[in-house]
Amino acid sequence: NVLVTQFQVSVTYLIAISLCLTGFVQLAFTRFTADRLFEKKDDVILPNFNGLMLGTTFISGVLGLLAILFLFPHQNLIYRLLMLSGFVVMSDIWIATIFLSGMKHYKAILFMFAVGYSLTVIFSLVLRRFGLEGLLGGFVLGQFVLLVGMLTSILYYYPSSHFISFIFLRKSYLYPTLMIVGFFYNFGIWIDKFIFWFNAETSIHVIGALRASPIYDVPIFLSYIFIVPGMAVFLMKMETEFVDYYNRYYDAVRSGGSLQYIESMRYEMIYTARRGIFQIINIQIIAALTVLVTGNTILTWLGISTLYLPLLFVNLISVGLQVVFLSLLNIFFYLDRRYITLTLTGLFVVFNGVLTTATIWLGPAFYGYGFALALMLVVMLGFHLLSRTFDNLEYDTFMLQ
Repeated sequence: NVLVTQFQVSVTYLIAISLCLTGFVQLAFTRFTADRLFEKKDDVILPNFNGLMLGTTFISGVLGLLAILFLFPHQNLIYRLLMLSGFVVMSDIWIATIFLSGMKHYKAILFMFAVGYSLTVIFSLVLRRFGLEGLLGGFVLGQFVLLVGMLTSILYYYPSSHFISFIFLRKSYLYPTLMIVGFFYNFGIWIDKFIFWFNAETSIHVIGALRASPIYDVPIFLSYIFIVPGMAVFLMKMETEFVDYYNRYYDAVRSGGSLQYIESMRYEMIYTARRGIFQIINIQIIAALTVLVTGNTILTWLGISTLYLPLLFVNLISVGLQVVFLSLLNIFFYLDRRYITLTLTGLFVVFNGVLTTATIWLGPAFYGYGFALALMLVVMLGFHLLSRTFDNLEYDTFMLQ
């Protein structure tokens, strides 16, 4: 049981830190590839992706090496090497994932993640007799297979006569606002967990310098399971229907379409965005109500104390708002409102950090409300800014032309 806890916490930190680190380049490189595709310069995509992967591997390797030297002084060499390799592999996986998702290869991502994590479970079970190192080795091996599958897919879809390039590092291609937004979003999602982990009253020591917060981690993990329906609607509505009308609207603007047609596409784009967001809200409300009614039964069946139920319900609301927030940011990205996304994600980091700290000071009855309230505030502001953006969309579009 102790080994399983150490394994889970080790993997959680690998995921959290690698996401925050790669957040700096996720959105910026997606924008770079989208612009090159628009310019019909497909041949520069793969070399620059390889350049980014090389840079990510080097930076994550250096930071990971420093971490295992100073954060795990009493752990054996195998554990530290597995943590280092796991951190590098996870960082590369996020880069490959964001690249494939930006290119709309959702089925390929789903298939490879299913295979990769299935193998991760199998490898971990086979190697568990070797203790913590066996479990962690199985995880790293499964993730490596996942990464190889993604890289193979990218090489197949985007061939090029050049192997490596660093054109994306040119000043005109860096998009500093997107770099900051990517970090802010990922750090904002994890900052409440970091606060709970490193507060002595809400956490326990697990291994090395790593700590965990059982009172907070269990319900937040369960709540993310119920995010799947909302994410499915997000992909169906935002990445298909909304994008379709978005492309029609801007194609009409660029090709000199009639004003009536442009206004019609604008209306359809707005209607699809609003309908998609409200469908996400409805689905997450149904999920929350389902847990409210059957929560005791679910927790008992899982062997988890029913004392977690109030916090689980609050976290369900939080993750539902997180999907809505992601949808709003996605729309702003398509409309190229970078400073709006910078404002929203920056406020999210501040609100989540301050309000989560306040809830810890107020006591256990308020745990989880900081994350929920932070998301509610930025979602409300996002709705206001989106409404204003849509009202001025035609004027802004033609002024930009």
